[in-house]
Amino acid sequence: MLQQGRFAADLLYYYGEDSNLTAIFAQNAPQVPDGYAFDYINADALIHELSAADGQIVTKSGMHYRMMGLDPYSRHMALPVLRAIYRLVENGAVLAGAKPTDDPSLADDQAEFEKLSALLFGGGSGVHRVGKGTVYAGLSLEEAFSSLSVKPDFAYSKDSKDSDVQFVHRKLVGGDVYFLDNRSDHDESIRATFRVAGRAPELWHAETGATEPVSFTTADGRTTVPLHLEPWGTVFVVFRKPAFETLYTTPQMMETKVAAINGPWKVAFQSGRGAPDFITINELSDWSHSDDLRVKYFSGVGTYTKTVEASPEWFRKGARLWIDLGDVKNLAVVTVNGRELGKSGTRLTTWT
Repeated sequence: MLQQGRFAADLLYYYGEDSNLTAIFAQNAPQVPDGYAFDYINADALIHELSAADGQIVTKSGMHYRMMGLDPYSRHMALPVLRAIYRLVENGAVLAGAKPTDDPSLADDQAEFEKLSALLFGGGSGVHRVGKGTVYAGLSLEEAFSSLSVKPDFAYSKDSKDSDVQFVHRKLVGGDVYFLDNRSDHDESIRATFRVAGRAPELWHAETGATEPVSFTTADGRTTVPLHLEPWGTVFVVFRKPAFETLYTTPQMMETKVAAINGPWKVAFQSGRGAPDFITINELSDWSHSDDLRVKYFSGVGTYTKTVEASPEWFRKGARLWIDLGDVKNLAVVTVNGRELGKSGTRLTTWT
């Protein structure tokens, strides 16, 4: 999925010539506002790979960016870089950042450097029109995006202070794919907003291959979707089908507990590893708590078997059955009547 189309980024981030990328950002990422994806660029690529078209910065490979941002490290700027930036802005590019302070190369024309710097940044603050482009001198990236009326590509309502949902956006021909990743150890119930309109969102689940429609509202060119993400859970939100309404609510699902799968359980152990062939346990428990040292220190595959009488009522039309596996450590393969339902590292698995 993440190899489809092109990476969608609003910002091209120039980090200067003073040091390498890893040294600068090993501990802290650039001060890019939340919801805006970006790519780094170095001096060589800035000079040789970029052009401006239709108010955007364009690469030879076909990438498009709404704005270029300058890292504080770029304030020591060589004249060839400044010339390239000036050409881009003159042809329609948007630039945000601090005015360069000096040219570290003694071989460069310092008078030309001062002239181009003044044309682009003026006294170092304010908004400057240069040719077809614009320079937000001394302004933050957030202020520049706000002035351009470019809203975040992705935003979400936070459940708690440590909520951390990351995203990747791939732009396809006739569609958009967002990959969301809950980077915390607790559930997240969020309202996710995407800078997409006119297409209906679907949820695609990588671990099962299942897809499903989802409720959404569309307003001001943005689509908002309610989502629930498990701890460290991920989901693809795919926009590919035309939406003919601005408000859609999926049918309400009702959950009913149909049975509790209690003991006894038969547990068979992988042979040749010192454990007994099988044991019978009344409750599911951690092997390391067993009084039997052969089980306590066993490392390998254990197979739990349980027979359950299923009522025909469980299989009514439109019903989906879920098994709560509890806290899986670390991977489980679920089989029902000899049919493998797939692997799960989470609490739930399903079949119809």
